[in-house]
Amino acid sequence: MKRLHWYIIKSFLGPFFMTFFIVLFVLLMQFLWKYVDDLVGKGLEFDVLGEMMFYASFALLPYAFPLAMLLASIMTLGALGENYELVAIKSSGISLFRIMRPLIVIAVFVTFTAFYFSNYVLPHTNLRFTTLLYSVKEQRPELVLQEGVFTNEMDGYSIKVGSKDRKTNMLYDLLIYDHTQSKPNQSVTVADSGYLRITEDKKYMVLNLFHGVNYAETKDNARRDERTYPFRRGIFEEQTIRVKVRNFDFNRRDESIFKNTYRMLNTEQLVVMEDSLNIEYYNRLRNFMLQINLNSPITKRMYNLTATDDSLKRDVEIAGQDTVIHFDEYFGGLEKWVQAEIASSALGNTRTNMQNINLFQDQLYNRKKMINKYEMERHRKFTLSVAVLIFFFIGAPLGAIIRKGGLGMPVVVSILLFIAYYIVSMTGEKSAREDVWSMFNGMWFSSFIFLPVGIWLSYKAATDSAIMSSETYMKFFEKMGLSKIFRRRKKKK
Repeated sequence: MKRLHWYIIKSFLGPFFMTFFIVLFVLLMQFLWKYVDDLVGKGLEFDVLGEMMFYASFALLPYAFPLAMLLASIMTLGALGENYELVAIKSSGISLFRIMRPLIVIAVFVTFTAFYFSNYVLPHTNLRFTTLLYSVKEQRPELVLQEGVFTNEMDGYSIKVGSKDRKTNMLYDLLIYDHTQSKPNQSVTVADSGYLRITEDKKYMVLNLFHGVNYAETKDNARRDERTYPFRRGIFEEQTIRVKVRNFDFNRRDESIFKNTYRMLNTEQLVVMEDSLNIEYYNRLRNFMLQINLNSPITKRMYNLTATDDSLKRDVEIAGQDTVIHFDEYFGGLEKWVQAEIASSALGNTRTNMQNINLFQDQLYNRKKMINKYEMERHRKFTLSVAVLIFFFIGAPLGAIIRKGGLGMPVVVSILLFIAYYIVSMTGEKSAREDVWSMFNGMWFSSFIFLPVGIWLSYKAATDSAIMSSETYMKFFEKMGLSKIFRRRKKKK
């Protein structure tokens, strides 16, 4: 058994490390595609880019572990089944679970490793990556102009670009407002095209304009009541604007500004932050309820609203529990002017309450979403780690059933399963984020779905069930009487 276990371990470790680095590389390329606009044209050094890629790769590890485990387990058991080694081992009286025993130990070890990275390593790398990315975004870029948007990155100028050629970096349909003299829009330049570049010493930004017109207003030195504003227009074939660039050098920001963000905390710190945010949230909710005008003392007692501030406390006499007030009879017996005054006062209180509700609703909603982010991050550290074990119990029996090794069928099956897991996981997370479901049910929804699938596949593989054989389904259709229908349709054709 020791030789057999070592053979299975060696057969598994090779595909696992290979697929792990392949998956990590693919996810890293997705990261570059996402942040390419923030990195291009910044003049960053290679060590800064390498450091950013290094931190980003750590952030992708929790997603790379489950997919690599799924793909490697399918490849390993599939290769053993394809070469009839799995059949030979089973024929000697060794069950599938005894064959998978060393791989189960490895899967458990990878699960705890994934949790360790998520809880202790990832918060530090996320903090450094977020700070570094923020510093990169705050850096003065070389090509800061965006299409259809006014940009004030060049000191003293407000520039709008109609379109931009990505290959040649040529700018077209430029509109420039000159504010260098601390004056309003008295000088406007319209150019057909232009080119923006930065000098080699990174001290000046040069904008070359082609085929344009400059419009300017000047004022004479006459008295204020007799002053005029002559109009001047200048046509040019080429014009150069040179502006001194400040703060172009790369400066790292302080990491302390992001240290309390949910992605930078471990489970213990997340629990502390959740408690603090919940206390603040319910205090705000309590203060909001106190600002609602509730004239009825019984209503206040029902909501158990007691202000902590002595200035807000009121001595209220509560009617006895046996007291019954017939409002319609009481209100109909009042004089008309008293009824009108009561209705006007109720309408005013209602409008005031609606204004207060609209004012605090968005604030309370945003704070509740922030609390949900911390709770989701705490659950995510466990769900992504447990997903490694779940995917193993899906991939290993599925490989034994499919009996296909290599990177063909296992890759297709792994991608389809991971996409399904991702869709189900995102559905649960969105429901939890919007408080449609409880946080536990939403974050563990994908685990509740895929864990029974893994148990069912393990049972089918252990009992040598031919669920991938077409004959199995043909027999099922024959029992249902559907095979005769298919045969009749073929004869008619």
